[in-house]
Amino acid sequence: MASYVTTTDNLVALNGTIPFNSVSIPCNKGNVVPLVPGILNLNGNTSNRFARYEVTLQGNIQIPTGGEVTPIALGITLNGVVIPESVAIITPAAAEDYWHVHTSAVVTVPCGCCLTVSGAYVDGTEDDPATTPTPSIQVRREASLTVKRIA
Repeated sequence: MASYVTTTDNLVALNGTIPFNSVSIPCNKGNVVPLVPGILNLNGNTSNRFARYEVTLQGNIQIPTGGEVTPIALGITLNGVVIPESVAIITPAAAEDYWHVHTSAVVTVPCGCCLTVSGAYVDGTEDDPATTPTPSIQVRREASLTVKRIA
């Protein structure tokens, strides 16, 4: 298991990656490799046909001061594309209200291949096209992205 955290509060733009900048549990086997803050490379190096990982994203988020209250969402991305079933949406009562979001997804990496995963602020207003999503959110320190090899 590998776990990466953000140790400071971060302003994240819509479709932006959460910058996990610290390793709380490193991967010593080379299966999970950080590329840049917030983007992890998952390796499919295995004697089987694939490697399977459970990826978990959690953290406290808010609409910054002065922002418009709209649904906000975090999701797990695979090679830069959000995994639809990983999107967690909340609608805060007011700007500056913190909410905790937790989501996970299972990712399969074919043998000999690599895929990237990250946590991102994604559009939580897709069900209401008349609503414009807030341009950025605040991610509170100690948000985390955890990767566990399950097969």
